[in-house]
Parts: sequence; C-alpha cells; structure tokens
Amino acid sequence: MDIKEYKKHGGIFGLGEPNNAYAQYFIGQSYLNPLTDPSKTNVFLANVTFESGCRNNWHIHHAKSGGGQLLICTAGSGWY
Repeated sequence: MDIKEYKKHGGIFGLGEPNNAYAQYFIGQSYLNPLTDPSKTNVFLANVTFESGCRNNWHIHHAKSGGGQLLICTAGSGWY
C-alpha cells in the first residue's frame, strides 16, 4: 500500500469516524477509531487520524492514577 492509500484509510489501525465528540479540541478534521471497548477494559486505546493541516489545541488528560495519555505516532509527523 502506498503512503497516499495508507493515509486515506487511517494507517494500520483504520480511519474510524469523524471525531465530532472532541471537535472542540481540534482545528480541522480528525477521525477517531476506538481499538478497545471501555466497558470491557480499564485501558482505552484509540487511533486518531488528522487530516492535513489539522491542529490539536493544547489540553490536559487527567487520570486517577498514573499518566493520563500516551501518544504513539505511527505515520507522518507532529510537533509538541
């Protein structure tokens, strides 16, 4: 699969649906594909795909213990 096709389908984890529930944290369109079911596990994993030019607004993820979020970039690049 070439890189354009890879990006079109959200990479190895799939594109998912438009990320409308969290749109307030983004400038541009992002997509969310849950990889685990939060009702069945304590660990929620999801793939978030950003359209070209999409920006994520600064925000915080609170956690009752440990860390609040771990980001793993599987394609493309980003600044933090």
